[in-house]
Amino acid sequence: MSTPTDDDVTLVLLTVEEAARRLRIGRTTCFALIRTGELESVPVGRLRRVPADAPAAYVARLRAAHRAA
Repeated sequence: MSTPTDDDVTLVLLTVEEAARRLRIGRTTCFALIRTGELESVPVGRLRRVPADAPAAYVARLRAAHRAA
C-alpha cells in the first residue's frame, strides 16, 4: 500500500500542514486563516482537518475579490 502525498486526489481531508503546502503559505498563516473562517476546516476528534476542496475555494474567493476591486 502506498503512502498518500499532498497531491493525492483521493484524500478527502488534509492536515493543516498539507493545506498550507498546497497554498504555499506557512503553517501559522494557515491556522490564522482557519481561525478567521477564511479557510474552511472541520474538527475530527481533537484534530483539525481541512476539506480537500477548501484551499481551491479559498483561492477562488481571493480571485473573485481581486476582480471586483
